[in-house]
Amino acid sequence: MDMFSTPWWSALLAIVLIDLVLAGDNAIVIALAARNLPPRLKGKAILWGTVGAIGVRALMTVGVVWLLKIPGLMAVGGLALLWIAYQLLADSGSEAHDGPSATTFMGAMKTIIVADALMGVDNVLGVAGAAHGAFDLVLIGLLISVPIVVYGSTVVLRLVERFPVIIQLGAAVLAFTAAKMVVSEPLLMPVFGDAHSVLQPVQTAARWSVYTMAVLGVLAAGWWAQRRRV
Repeated sequence: MDMFSTPWWSALLAIVLIDLVLAGDNAIVIALAARNLPPRLKGKAILWGTVGAIGVRALMTVGVVWLLKIPGLMAVGGLALLWIAYQLLADSGSEAHDGPSATTFMGAMKTIIVADALMGVDNVLGVAGAAHGAFDLVLIGLLISVPIVVYGSTVVLRLVERFPVIIQLGAAVLAFTAAKMVVSEPLLMPVFGDAHSVLQPVQTAARWSVYTMAVLGVLAAGWWAQRRRV
């Protein structure tokens, strides 16, 4: 993928949206982990805990990008991301934000790093899928996630509360990214073709059918899950 090309910019936009909708809960956990610290240590724990968490996430993302090159895992990752997109909508009405806390600086940092690593799987998979192996986009995605996680919990929550459509848009982007991962699976090339070559009409129709079913299916399933909970 050429830098600053149209596909590059569209992938970057997808990464920004993924970071926006998925980083909110991570930011909340970080804030909760440090809530019992003295004021003079709270900001320091959030900053350095986030730095450590981003480092762990960087290693995870690079690992996922490498793993997705193994035949078959691109499709598996796409299906996993499709489930994550559904869960984002199904859980969007939940108010459960209770999280772990710590009373020491090192304890808070440990809690932040471990919690972010466990909760960041969705973010890592989404960014890696949207980047399609472009490490410059992976790096930019990580840099974008830093200010969102450190300073974004309140902003993200207010935006989502004011504009709930952001969650719907984020889930749709994740579903579309998941579908692109599935159709890009080398093992499925006879069905969907190679995106870098001229596609046959049947292959093009197959690709767009998967894109459409993934996005509409996730949005419909998420809507049904929310409706059942009311």
